[in-house]
Amino acid sequence: MNVQLITLNGMAYDDAAHAVILPTMAGEITVLGHHEPLMSALKPGVITIRRDANDADSKLQQYATYGGVVEIAHDTVRVLVDEADYGDEINEQEAIAARQEAERLKASAKNQQEMEHAQSMMDRHAVRVRVAEIRRSNRRRS
Repeated sequence: MNVQLITLNGMAYDDAAHAVILPTMAGEITVLGHHEPLMSALKPGVITIRRDANDADSKLQQYATYGGVVEIAHDTVRVLVDEADYGDEINEQEAIAARQEAERLKASAKNQQEMEHAQSMMDRHAVRVRVAEIRRSNRRRS
């Protein structure tokens, strides 16, 4: 099947894949070739792409995303998101520091708007930290 991960900045991924794991609003789903047609909203989380059925976990590609939509049709998975941060490009320590700063901003928020903005930043950086942890764990196993 072909997987397309499209962001506001362009194509983040466009290639064949054996499987893709997506964080839908109804829960995490794994899509294999010849999947039934589907459209679904995505929640913030990790998108994982397995290019080949025999790939080791260290070869999986992870992307931190912050919601979007997926369309599955005709052996094509098209994922539309505002942003997708590729796991190998995420600096874990920077993501942890950014999450901590967002937590500090939330604790000192003076109104609902500041609280919501800080929570949004906390959620974003929590996903980035999760992807970085997955990448670190997979590298250790290989």
